[in-house]
Amino acid sequence: MNRLHDKFSRRARVATGGAVLAVVALAGFGAVSANASAPATTPGTTAAVTSAEAPDRATTTSTHLTIDAATRAAQAALDAADKENQRVTVAVVDRNGNTIVTLRGDGAGPQSYESAERKAFTAVAWNAPTSQLAERLEQAPNLKDIPGTLFLAGGVPVTADKTPIAGIGVAGAPSGALDEKFAQAGANAVAR
Repeated sequence: MNRLHDKFSRRARVATGGAVLAVVALAGFGAVSANASAPATTPGTTAAVTSAEAPDRATTTSTHLTIDAATRAAQAALDAADKENQRVTVAVVDRNGNTIVTLRGDGAGPQSYESAERKAFTAVAWNAPTSQLAERLEQAPNLKDIPGTLFLAGGVPVTADKTPIAGIGVAGAPSGALDEKFAQAGANAVAR
C-alpha cells in the first residue's frame, strides 16, 4: 500500500478523490430526480392519482363585467354628473363586491370614495337599487349592520339574464336621487 501511496502525489490523490465524489453525487442526484418525477410503483400495482376531475354538477360558471365595460360605465356616470355640475365619485364592483374601477371626479369630497364603493356593493349584493333597499330598513333595521353596506340612494346593480354581475355606486351629489340617476347612466352605458 505504501508503494501505491508513494506513487501518486498528494495533489493527484485529492483530484482523484474529488472526481470520485462528484460521480457519486451526480449519480445520487439523478436517482433522486428520477424518483421525484415518476410515482413509485411496485410490481402488480398502479400509480396513485394525484388529482381528481370535478363533475359538472360540482362547479358553476359566472359572468363578470370586463374592465373595459366597468370603465365605460364609471366614465358615463361621471360624465352625467359633470353635465349637472356635480362633483362625485363613481365605483364599479364585481359580483363579489370587489372593486373593479373607481373614478373620483374633480372636487369630489373625501367621504365620497368609500360611500360610492359601499353603495355599489350593497346594490350588487341585493340585486336592487339602494334607494329601494333604504326603504326596506323600516321593516328590517338590522340590515344596516351588515359590514360593507350603505343603505342610501346612489347604487344600482348591473345584471346579465336577471343575475347581478356588478354594482355601480355614486356618492357626492347633494341628494341620493341624483347619485342614483348618475349610477343608472353608468348602468345604461353597459347595456349599449
